Amino acid sequence: MPSVSALPTPSIPRSPTERRPIRELPDELISQIAAGEVVERPASVVRELLDNALDAGASHITVRLASGGVRLISVEDDGLGIPREELTVALRRHATSKIASLNDLETVGTMGFRGEALAAINAIAELSILSRFTGADTAFSLDGRTGELRPVARSTGTTVEVRELFFATPARRKFLKTDATELAHCIESVRRHALARPEVGFSVWHDGKLVEQWRGASTHEQRLADALSDDFVTQSVAVERTHGPVRVVGRAGIPDAARSRGDQQFFYVNGRFVRDKVLSHAVRSAYEDVLHGQRQPIYALYLEIDPARVDVNVHPTKIEVRFRDGREVHQAVRHAIEDALAAPRAGDAVVPSAAQQPFFKETQLPSNAGWSQPAMNFVAQERGAGDLEAMWPQRTSPAGSTGFVQEAGPALWSSSSFASPASAPAAFSPPANLGANPGTGASALQANDQAWPLGRALAQLQGIYILAENSQGLVIVDMHAAHERIVYERLKTQLDGAAISSQPLLIPATFAATPQEVATAEACADVLPTLGLEITPFSARTLAVRAVPGTLADGDPVELARSVLAELAQHDASTVVQRAQNELLSTMACHGAVRANRKLTVDEMNALLRQMEATERSDQCNHGRPTWRQLSIRELDSLFMRGR
Repeated sequence: MPSVSALPTPSIPRSPTERRPIRELPDELISQIAAGEVVERPASVVRELLDNALDAGASHITVRLASGGVRLISVEDDGLGIPREELTVALRRHATSKIASLNDLETVGTMGFRGEALAAINAIAELSILSRFTGADTAFSLDGRTGELRPVARSTGTTVEVRELFFATPARRKFLKTDATELAHCIESVRRHALARPEVGFSVWHDGKLVEQWRGASTHEQRLADALSDDFVTQSVAVERTHGPVRVVGRAGIPDAARSRGDQQFFYVNGRFVRDKVLSHAVRSAYEDVLHGQRQPIYALYLEIDPARVDVNVHPTKIEVRFRDGREVHQAVRHAIEDALAAPRAGDAVVPSAAQQPFFKETQLPSNAGWSQPAMNFVAQERGAGDLEAMWPQRTSPAGSTGFVQEAGPALWSSSSFASPASAPAAFSPPANLGANPGTGASALQANDQAWPLGRALAQLQGIYILAENSQGLVIVDMHAAHERIVYERLKTQLDGAAISSQPLLIPATFAATPQEVATAEACADVLPTLGLEITPFSARTLAVRAVPGTLADGDPVELARSVLAELAQHDASTVVQRAQNELLSTMACHGAVRANRKLTVDEMNALLRQMEATERSDQCNHGRPTWRQLSIRELDSLFMRGR
């Protein structure tokens, strides 16, 4: 047997044999330890100084950097300024003008409040403050190293200069990245503040060059377009919802604008940029059945809430918060985004833009022209509503419902897990206004833009795609994906109308639970029945699942219980039950939707287009894939090199 060499013993530092006495740390070391919590990199200094400038009522802030902020960080504002007698106090630890009592701490309404930033920065860098208070005759400059205070010339406002960051702690300086990387982080810190305060102008200079500038704007939409891009605004929808004491406004990106990285996700609580698990989970759950794969949505959302209902004193960087009622906030954010994304965006396709205009436009022939073009009509005259009802194909599913299902398909609606097996949704029905003769030609298309955003069906391609024409050009529809969403939304509507009924288990499912799961089950005993669940203690370390939602009776009760308890411990557990139900309905809708290679008539295709325009979230299928695409006349012209 071959010999196995022994692994080397790791070198673990041993505690000294002699006892070390307990003693107070020197003030300088205390400040440097505090600085390690507050200041991680130059962007951390920029964030803290911007907070102070905004609290001072600045209308324009200029940030000057050198070597990515390592050599110099200067933040200049036109705010109220600092009185001479308070300048020296400002550099002391835990000195602040923001709070004075515990009540002030519990209802913080300012960006800064800890009174640690300036003292921490002064402990690891060369700091100086130049400020002129409103109404003062002159400005004064304070040297953070020597404490020297001298009069200088300056207009009302404050300038804070930080030089040679981490010179007092060289070990921390080794962990910094390149100047370009640190500069990018500093710019991102300014951008986050700019998105929260559109009325304030921001300028960023680096090594004497202007790298970013955002002038004061009157609306958040204008600031979003300036600080992010015009595409961010055009590829997002407005969000506005008030849910009890919580108000959510902003913009949420459409599913088509989702990215591989979450680098355009901005969430603000009372004007403060935060990263919170409750909020991020609420956003993700709102996008659950409209995003494909692991794509990340884009959004800029602003949550307004009573300061007493949120604790911002959680982390030294103030980027984390804790809500008094996380479920309340979760529901408000989730429903706000869901409502904003629900409206179909087909109507946006008929809004003309310069980029969509064709190179060649139709010209009106003079009245005295001696010739005319022959009329070509490749589409048969549409039938009236009565004729359409008479010719509409009726296929019967095994449960007796009508719709486009394969004759040999599974009995989708006879499943015992569905609330109303006898009321399955029809695939799509002819719209009531289809009988009106829309006429022919471009003028008729323009006249029906508002009523028919997806246009008039022309043909079916390979039994998969529907080709339609609107005033902007060609619309291509994936008929299976589109019909799948229509059926799915109908199923959800039927299920949402009924309460979640419980299905008692003949034999309770027991499982070994963690102490947190047991505690959560006991604390949320009144919430679980509303989700159709009954989970009771079986022993000190065992839980028993005695009832599950009726629609999920065939699933794994233990897995469902663990998921719900885990969500209840952090977020809103109703999303788990809804997610499981939606997965079941999605499968049913997928099998019930019209299949590929199913030949449709023009009237049937038109009926599908009309129902797409009236169905929520019809721009994506249940799996997040797009259901239709628009090709403008300009794009079609470019394919054939027209106008070149």
